[in-house]
Amino acid sequence: MRVAIVGSGLAGFTAYQTLRRELGTGEIAVFGTDDDPAGAFRRRALAIRQRAMRSESDGHCRPAAFPGLALRSVVRRRSLAPLAETATDRYHPTLDEFLDDVARLRERSGWDESLRLERVRQVRPVAGGFELDSDGPFPHVLLALGHPGLNVPPELRDDPRVVHAYEPHEYARTVTVVGAGLAAATEWLNALAAGAEVVSVRRREPLRRPLNVPRTYFTRRGLADFHALPRAERAARLRTLLAPSYPPGREFDAPIAAAAAERRFRVEASVNGSEQVICATGFVPGAEHDPLLAALVAEHGLETVDGRLVLDPDSTVPALTDATRTLAVAGAHAQWAFPAADTIAGAKYAARRLLVRIGKCRTR
Repeated sequence: MRVAIVGSGLAGFTAYQTLRRELGTGEIAVFGTDDDPAGAFRRRALAIRQRAMRSESDGHCRPAAFPGLALRSVVRRRSLAPLAETATDRYHPTLDEFLDDVARLRERSGWDESLRLERVRQVRPVAGGFELDSDGPFPHVLLALGHPGLNVPPELRDDPRVVHAYEPHEYARTVTVVGAGLAAATEWLNALAAGAEVVSVRRREPLRRPLNVPRTYFTRRGLADFHALPRAERAARLRTLLAPSYPPGREFDAPIAAAAAERRFRVEASVNGSEQVICATGFVPGAEHDPLLAALVAEHGLETVDGRLVLDPDSTVPALTDATRTLAVAGAHAQWAFPAADTIAGAKYAARRLLVRIGKCRTR
């Protein structure tokens, strides 16, 4: 075994697909608690009634961008419309198209052969690698740990009206949605469609942009500029980039405007007397909320800024990576290296750079 992936969710699964371009199933061990890589994502998507992906044609788990999901959609729908939409960045695969593609990849990639249904509680650096609890050593380890938990504002945790957007729920007659990102915007529409009167509570006005972060931060040049920022400025840039946002367009604007005209939608500064409060407030941030990462930070004095791990541009942990071993991070905890790290593109970014390090180690 040359590589261990800790985490069997979509980030770990996408990284696995990228590593499989150069490594066999027998060279990769995946540790996780769910054999379905889309399990957690599916449950959250179904909770908010998500129908389409925010990503575009290349937002799939396969290592190569082409062919994208748009081309597969052309074959399935027998229409060229998806390709025309791709040319103008307007194509977004449906949730079912994305999940079907994940299922096909799982079946043909050897995922189940590499997967070990075990929770890793400790990563311990040793000579030439890392031990995962009692397994190993592995020369290269990729931590794809996912989000450590749902975020509910402290002042609402004991409120019996509260449900998180990513938990199964229906809608009351009067609903307050806390949050301003895509999950919140989706819940506004869901509650309005269910006939509810909706109040939006937000700390700031949401940004309107197609993707999680501006497109430039998915490019080599944009990332080079980001990596060149001094530490304090990079932290400030991340705070700006990761502010709540949802896509522009009539899909959101038209129903919200119509409901506002009917006095069924309004914005308020604080939670009021609604029958139901939906927290569309995402996930708890920071390495300290993940037990495995928190232990690594404490035991090895790893640097953090605003709770985020300080990583090298290739998503590796500098204090624990050298010429003989690699500890890399993918997913939400890798935003210091890739601002959109909690996307499919972010998992591929970390895995591709890990392959470069593996190649260099093989030549020694």
